[in-house]
Amino acid sequence: QVQLVESGGGLVQPGGSLRLSCAASGFTLDYYAIGWFRQAPGKEREGVSCISSSDGSTYYADSVKGRFTISRDNAKNTVYLQMNSLKPEDTAVYYCAAAQIYIGCYADFDYWGQGTQVTVSS
Repeated sequence: QVQLVESGGGLVQPGGSLRLSCAASGFTLDYYAIGWFRQAPGKEREGVSCISSSDGSTYYADSVKGRFTISRDNAKNTVYLQMNSLKPEDTAVYYCAAAQIYIGCYADFDYWGQGTQVTVSS
């Protein structure tokens, strides 16, 4: 069964950090571009960061550049999103997804996780 499972979300104060993990089962992440997306209440889903399967190319939304870092560990079949200097506007449900091609975060993503809540509040 193909599955993506996110973990690492939670409640953090402004300025804090979290690391999200996206673990795959039922398929190998090596050949897929992986993306992190988020959706806040009342807002459309947005692509936060994506990484290619081949050369490690990455994409970051302007709102997270310099604060978030995406990485992948193919040996662990896992992709990470390190989030630093978190702001209240980063509050959202974060999803990871897998796509067969890499076009930043604009490809058609074939597999999606269930999401993990990130809340940034004092």
